[in-house]
Amino acid sequence: MILVTGGTGLVGSHLLYHLTQENDTIRAIYRTEKKKEHVKKIFSYYTDNIEKLFTKIEWVKADITEVPSLIPVFKNITTVYHCAALVSFNPKDYRQMRQVNIEGTANMINLSIDGNVDEFCFVSSIAAVGSSINEKIIDEENEWSDEDNNSGYSITKYGAEMEVWRGSQEGLNVVIINPGIILGSGFWNEGSGKLFTKINNGLKFYTEGITGFVGVKDVVKAMTSLINSDVKNERFILVSENKSFKDILVAIADGLHKKRPYIKIGEITTGILWRIDWLLTLLTRKEALLTKNSAKSSHTKSFYSSKKIEKETGFEFELIDNVINSVCEKFNA
Repeated sequence: MILVTGGTGLVGSHLLYHLTQENDTIRAIYRTEKKKEHVKKIFSYYTDNIEKLFTKIEWVKADITEVPSLIPVFKNITTVYHCAALVSFNPKDYRQMRQVNIEGTANMINLSIDGNVDEFCFVSSIAAVGSSINEKIIDEENEWSDEDNNSGYSITKYGAEMEVWRGSQEGLNVVIINPGIILGSGFWNEGSGKLFTKINNGLKFYTEGITGFVGVKDVVKAMTSLINSDVKNERFILVSENKSFKDILVAIADGLHKKRPYIKIGEITTGILWRIDWLLTLLTRKEALLTKNSAKSSHTKSFYSSKKIEKETGFEFELIDNVINSVCEKFNA
């Protein structure tokens, strides 16, 4: 049986739909009923046969940070897709990210070893690959440096990878994927989905930082194809194209038939804005809209290579403009 963690998130929900096409039973863990209903919305983007496919999923309420809740989840499991993670660039969430991303992954690895799981696929991030030096193209051989000004998210995803590699040393067959910023339908108020919502609401501003982007369907396709291949104990960067945030926002605006953002924000301005937002956060106790790390990343120019997965498996990525157009079609659906 297949186990999916993070099944109510962007990657996990799209993965579950794909898995229901080829498997009779999939087990997925969840935390709230509301989030399960959100998965049905994702399924509706693919099919009208939602309920029939949904019955193929055995939902179990559990938390990856609580081992007792996970023990029954691993009964008869042969394959694990570990998608669950806490994503935040707010320093106040660092302790919780360590618990979810590192300790939670360690729990998954330990139980997979104890349960004699055959294969373990871990969804990491390009944030865990390390920073570029002099705009050098980053690949899987890039060295992580503790001296870099890494975000808490980067540190915890790297720490999670260390737990996965530990599992490989103890006999567990693992595959790690490091996707860029994942663009996909259905989560309009979190992660990359906010880009579509903000453009729809009339976002005027843009920055010219550059990073890697990939469609959620390509992420799912890579995960399942790697698990079903002979590839073991390897990591793969998943980036369709390296694009500037300006180009991405313009493409989204065109796809939604909205006005393109036209005011460029420089590093000095974002430096001032995140400090003002930090002060307002202290006074109002509301969630920070802009943090030091997110401000920095909006201007950083990082270039990633996916040649490894393309060369070793013949994988072909969908162009990002096509991904954006497809997501925009679903935005108002």
